[in-house]
Amino acid sequence: MDLVFPHAAMLGRIAIATVLGAAIGYERERAGKAAGVRTHGMVALGAALFTAVSMFSFGDRSDPGRMAAQIVTGVGFLGAGAILHTRGAVSGLTTAASLWVTAALGTAVGAGMYLMSLETAAFVWLLLRFGPRVPRPK
Repeated sequence: MDLVFPHAAMLGRIAIATVLGAAIGYERERAGKAAGVRTHGMVALGAALFTAVSMFSFGDRSDPGRMAAQIVTGVGFLGAGAILHTRGAVSGLTTAASLWVTAALGTAVGAGMYLMSLETAAFVWLLLRFGPRVPRPK
C-alpha cells in the first residue's frame, strides 16, 4: 500500500472535519458559550483522526466501529462537563449536544462521508442559529 495516499486522504479528512466543527463552534461562540470555535474544531478533528487511523492503519485486523463507539463514550464525558446545574436551573445542554453531534460529524468525515457531513453541519448550524430558545428562569 502506498503510504502517501493514505496520508493525503487522512490530512484532507481532518482538515474538512476541523472546518466543519469550527463553523459549529463559531455559532456557539457567537452565542457567548464557553465551548466555541477551538473546542468544536478540536472535537471534530480528533474524531476524524481516530476514525481515519482506525480505517487506514490496522488493515484487516481492525473494526472501525469499535473506535466510533469509543468516540461516542469519550465525548459523552466531555459533554457532561459542559452541563451545569445551579439553583434549580440547568445550562449547557445545547453546548453538550453540539459537542456530541460535532464528534459524530468528525467521525463521518473520517469515514469519508463528506456530503452527509456537510449536510449535518448545515442542519446543526441552522438549529443553533434559528432554533427557538427557551428563556431561562430567573
